[in-house]
Formats: sequence, structure tokens, C-alpha cells
Amino acid sequence: MLYLLPNLLEDSLPHEPYLPTSIGEIVKNLDGIIAESEKSARRYLKRFTEDFRDIPILLLNEHTTTIDPLIAPLQKGESWGLISDGGLPVLADPGALLVRRLHSLNIPVETFPGPSSIVYALQLSGLSAQNFTFHGYPPKDGKALKEKLRTFPKGHTQVFIEAPYRSDKFLKALVEGLQQETDLSVSWNLTLPTQGVRTDTVDKWRKTLPTLGKVPAVFVIHRKI
Repeated sequence: MLYLLPNLLEDSLPHEPYLPTSIGEIVKNLDGIIAESEKSARRYLKRFTEDFRDIPILLLNEHTTTIDPLIAPLQKGESWGLISDGGLPVLADPGALLVRRLHSLNIPVETFPGPSSIVYALQLSGLSAQNFTFHGYPPKDGKALKEKLRTFPKGHTQVFIEAPYRSDKFLKALVEGLQQETDLSVSWNLTLPTQGVRTDTVDKWRKTLPTLGKVPAVFVIHRKI
């Protein structure tokens, strides 16, 4: 069994308000855990068990070249957990490849509710989520980004994330590249006391453009015309 375990959006927060109570018992009985880094895995395990130093850890991140070592213990009948630094596994992280392979091997996968900055930003934006596209990170090339913004279809919501140190640069690119009637919502520091959400037309953003600073943010765009 592979358990897709929810994580927090901010490691300094207590987990009780955000994660199901069943997670603690599941973690205590894991044979191992798969994470983006050993450090983040140990912090996660420490929340639920005193034996956090003894639980094996395997890594799945942008540097992973093969998932075979991750599958081997599951094929032996062991139970492992998968966590993401971004809240829910598979969303905006490489876990999907592992889950897909396990399906082909008839190894069961179980998931749980938990924090997702993508879902939270959509809910808080006030913009339509009847149909939306999550793009992940935007193109780094300015020309490619401008073309992407220009060709968004009408009535379809677009969602982006960006590295915190690039939040202000991306916001400026959106305000400059989108039509003035387009709705733009930005959510930052989600689940923190400093959480903020602003939804306005691009025209209004241009008149009062804030400085976000180096904060994690989600950008939701809805072209009306």
C-alpha cells in the first residue's frame, strides 16, 4: 500500500487543524516514507512518532532518474507513505509517475484530504472554477510568457504558481501582459496569519500594484471577453 499523505503549506504551523487525525496512526505503522528531501521527511515524521529517526526514507524529486527503488519495497508487501513539500502529493510534484506505475502493478494507493494552495486559491479567488487549467510555473522567457498570456481562451480560468523570489516579477508581467478587463486574483501566505487575497481587474491592479516580497503566492486569471 502507498499512502498519499497530506502535508502543511507552512512547516511552522501545528498540524492538528489541517490534517486528518488518522494520519498519525498511519505514520506510526509505515515501513518507510518517500519525500522530496530527507530533512523535510524527518520533520514530518517527528510530528507523529518518537521513532522518526528509524523510519527509512527514499527521495522523489526533480533529480530522481528512476522510480524502481521506490517500487521495490512496495512489491515486497510493505506500506510506505508519500509526502510533498507543497501540501498534497502529486499536485505540482513528481508523484504521479509513481502512482501510475503502482496501478499497473495492482499495488493499492490511498489518499487523504489536506491543504492545497492551488485549491485554496481557487476557492478564495471568487473566480469561476467550473473549468480551469493549472499551468504550474510560468515560462521564464519573457516573449513566451507574453504570448501565453495573449492567447488565453475566454471564460476559462488559469492558475499559476511561482517561486517566492519571483512573485513580484511575475505579478508585474501579468499586469503588463493581460487585457485590462481580465480578472486577476493573487493569494499569498495561505494558511498563515499573514494570509492575503486580492481579486481585481487588471486595470485596477495597474493603478495600485503592491509589493508582495518573497512570499509563496498563487495567481488565478479569468479572461471575461
